[in-house]
Order: sequence, then C-alpha cells, then structure tokens
Amino acid sequence: MGRLREVAVPFVALRPSGVAVRTRLKNLTARDEEVLRAVGAHLGSLASKDLKARCADGLGHDAESWAARKRELTGGSSSRWAGSITKATHDQWALARRGQAAHLQSLQAGIQTIRHRLSLPVGGKGTKGSPGGYRSAREWFAKSRRLHVLEDRLAQVRADHAGGVVRVVRGGRRLVNTRHYLDDARLTVEQWRQRWEAARWFLQADGESGKRYGNETIRITPDGEVSIRLPAPLAALANAPHGRYVLTGTVRFAHRGAEWADRAAANRSVAYRVHYDVPRGRWYVTASWTIPPTRPVPIETALAEGVIGVDMNVDHLAAWRLDVHGNPVGHPRRFPYELSGTADHRDAQIRHALTRLLNWATTCGVKAIAVEDLDFMGEKTREKHGRRRRFRQLISGMPTGRLRARLTFMADATGISVIAVDPAYTSRWGAQHWQRPTTSATRKTTRHDAASIAIGRRAQGYPIRRRTAPPRDDRSDRRGHRTVQARPAIPGREEPRHHVPGPRTRSVPPDAAGTRATRAPNTVRDARGDQEWDEDSLLLTDRNGFPQVRTRRGHLPLP
Repeated sequence: MGRLREVAVPFVALRPSGVAVRTRLKNLTARDEEVLRAVGAHLGSLASKDLKARCADGLGHDAESWAARKRELTGGSSSRWAGSITKATHDQWALARRGQAAHLQSLQAGIQTIRHRLSLPVGGKGTKGSPGGYRSAREWFAKSRRLHVLEDRLAQVRADHAGGVVRVVRGGRRLVNTRHYLDDARLTVEQWRQRWEAARWFLQADGESGKRYGNETIRITPDGEVSIRLPAPLAALANAPHGRYVLTGTVRFAHRGAEWADRAAANRSVAYRVHYDVPRGRWYVTASWTIPPTRPVPIETALAEGVIGVDMNVDHLAAWRLDVHGNPVGHPRRFPYELSGTADHRDAQIRHALTRLLNWATTCGVKAIAVEDLDFMGEKTREKHGRRRRFRQLISGMPTGRLRARLTFMADATGISVIAVDPAYTSRWGAQHWQRPTTSATRKTTRHDAASIAIGRRAQGYPIRRRTAPPRDDRSDRRGHRTVQARPAIPGREEPRHHVPGPRTRSVPPDAAGTRATRAPNTVRDARGDQEWDEDSLLLTDRNGFPQVRTRRGHLPLP
C-alpha cells in the first residue's frame, strides 16, 4: 500500500466580494432598440481595436501605453466609455492568460503520463497510484505518435506564454466554429450573423461613487428610469439634455432590489451591462457592485450548532447532518439535479438544489455546511484515465467551481458559513467506516451518504473512523479501546474501559465463569479406561481407612 498524502486543514471559505443581479428591459419601442443597437455596434468596434492593440503589446504593456490607448478611444466615445473599454480589455486578456497557463499544465500532465506508460512493457499492470502499460502494440504505437504531437504543441504554447502572446476572439471561439456547422446547430446564416453581431456589441459601464445614482454613463434611477450617455459620434440621437438618451421602458430588480435602490439613492457606485438575447428577442440589464471585504466567522463559532456534510456527485448532492460530537443525526438527504441542456438550464438546476439544501440547513438550525475543496484540473486530461471515457466525461461534467461559488454566495445571504475540507479519501474511508453501521432494515446508506459523514467529521476536526485503533503492541482489551464518540465532559473518556466480569461472548451468561469456578463436575471419567462413576458428597473408606469410591461395578480404591 502506498503512503497516504497529508490531509490539509479545513477552513472557512471567504465571503463573496461582489453582487450581480439581472432583470429584463421591457416596453422598449423600435426607436429604443435602434439606439441600443447603434451604440452597441459602435462601442463594440472600438473594443475590438483596443483588444487588438492590447494583445500586440504582450508583456511589454505599461501604464503609458494604457493611457495612450485610452486617449485614442476618448475621441470616438467619451472618457468614461474609454475607461470601461480598456478595463474590459485588460480583464479579457488576463482571462486568456490564465486559460493559457491551464492549457500548458494539461499538456505537461498528458506528456508525463504517456512517457510513463510507454516505458512499461505492453500489457504491464499498473499500481493503484499510477497506470500500467498499454494493452496492445497497436495502442503503444498510436500513443507514441501522439506523444510527438503533444510535444510540438507544448513547445508552441510555451513560446506563446513566454512571449505574452494570447489568442482571443471577441464573441467567443465556440460561436466562430459554429459557423462551419450550421446544419448541426440548426441555424441559418442570417441567424448566426445576428448572434455574432450581438455577442460583439459593447454596452457596459463601470460605476463611480459620488456621481449621480452611482453611474454617469448608464444611469438607472431608483424609480427604474434608464438613460444612456451617447458617444460623441451618436450625439444626434439624444432625446434628453447633455447628450443622453432616455429609454421608454423602466426596470425593476426583483432580487436584492432594496439593496440596489439604497445604493443608487446614496450615489454609491453601481456597474451596469446591457445585452441582447437573440434567441428570445429580449433585452436585459445586469447591475453589479462590490461588497466590502469582511473577516470570515471563526470555524469554532460556525461549528457550534453542528454541521451538514455535503458530497457532490454528477447528478445529486448527498447531505447528512452531524451533531457537535460528529454523530449523524436523522436520515440522509439527497438533492438531485440534471446537468444537461443549455448552460442556463444547468445553472438553474444547481441553484434549485442549493436552495433546497440551504432551506433544510436553516430549518435544522445549523450554521455551517462542509463541502470538498475539489479541483479536477489535473484530472481531466484524457491521457491519465485512458479508456475510461465514461469516467472522464463524469469528472468533466461536474461543475465544481460554479457550485462552490454559487453555494458561497447563496449561503452568505442566509448567514451560513461554508467550510472547505480536503477531499482525500473521504469516499473510501466513509464507505469503510460508516456505510454498514448506518444501514438498517428501513434505510440503505449509499457510498455517497457515507462520504457526507466523512466530510462533516473532517470539518469538525474528528477522525473519519468511528473508533481509534487499539495499541499496536496489544490488540486485545488489556489496555482497552478508546473511543472518540464520547463527549469531552464525560470523565474517563480517554481511559481504558473498566473490567467487566465474565466472558466477552454473548453465547455464555455473564456468571458462567463464576459458576464453573465454584462447582465441580458430577461425572468423572477414568483415564485408564471407559469407566465412569458418580462422586458422592461423602467419601467411603475401607477397613484399613483408605478412601474408596463406589462405582457401578463395585468399589475402587483411590490413588
């Protein structure tokens, strides 16, 4: 058996640093939509040029080049629009840079796995921690060719990463590739063109504290009136003073609407983004603002009322409530979801499952939820798991990052803390120590339910196993088993168990040992033959005074 890796200490997840709410722009006239399209297309062209200039700078970008780009954009828009465009460009370049680093790590992991498997004989068995050789010479040859392909690709990605070269597509690379597969996507050229143009529009503005309603570029009053500061080339389309255009329709934020209205009335910064959903034919506006950073609740305070351990799976969340001593309470709960269809549908499924989980936690009075700190970036490479295609699809389809972010954000609104624990061996040890003991005639505990107990106990600082191991030099009860299930206030919880008279088997009564020690057998068998006799309570003697016993065949002298 290989050496177990060190388990990290659980910690309370940081609270969210921002809020984003979205609502629909209703009752827009044809003139409103025409103005929105014109502004989005104009600013989108400026954003494309700025992104091209930023990618050309690479690692040589500095504050002076940033100021030069902003001055160039100001002439075709305004200073605030230029600031929003340059900031969005930097965010997009940084995101592409992080994706490039992740791709580089994935290539390195794949090459390392192929080299290891090629070094083993064909058909060689692997260990629990590393894969074995390839199954056939044909597969070995195919993987040797793939190794050269990955090495060439790795050299190219390394060169781009060292030179600061990133490849970004405004509108999305997936939408670009869809242009070549319109029949599979069930789209016409005109429909694809509409989606492409809408994805490249730019209609977002950063907030500014101290300004009217927190934003001078896209302004929304607490009453819901929306107005946009038009760029300089489109100032002729204004219908309000100071080059602004006021939309006919009004908006209302259902989620966190009171919080947003308070910020807008206090002139605190609020960022807005307007976008068009082509398939639905609807306009939406998203409001976002930052939250001041606060220190997380101490883990001892969060665990004062127990914890709910949650094991995330591909189709459901397995949860079990634990008391303050690490004992499972009640029955396990499962919150199913379906990760199929569009991204919006998957996101809605996750939100629905987390909402039911948090409602249950609020009903129980628990102030902490323990989840695994999962990261499958190193596990998604297709070379590590080989033919296990179904398993690779399973771990690739689990939205670990999105679920953790959603849970942290939604739990913060209900006052529940999220504790992240190390996922090492939780499923294995949970099934080993908790699956059978918690299974009854009316309840069948699954492996995932047992893993939720292990996750909760690890968050509380308890070992996963139900009892600590006996002393290594003595596996009997001479020193006594020590249990971690007793409360800290119970005296003697770390002392050996008291001696209980009698045998340690349930088939013999407890007083059997004392009975055998005080009572003599009634039947005696002669060791020299098959003679049997019954002893009397009074010994017999012969005429010479020697003791005798009476048998069925007569009297025999005792030795």
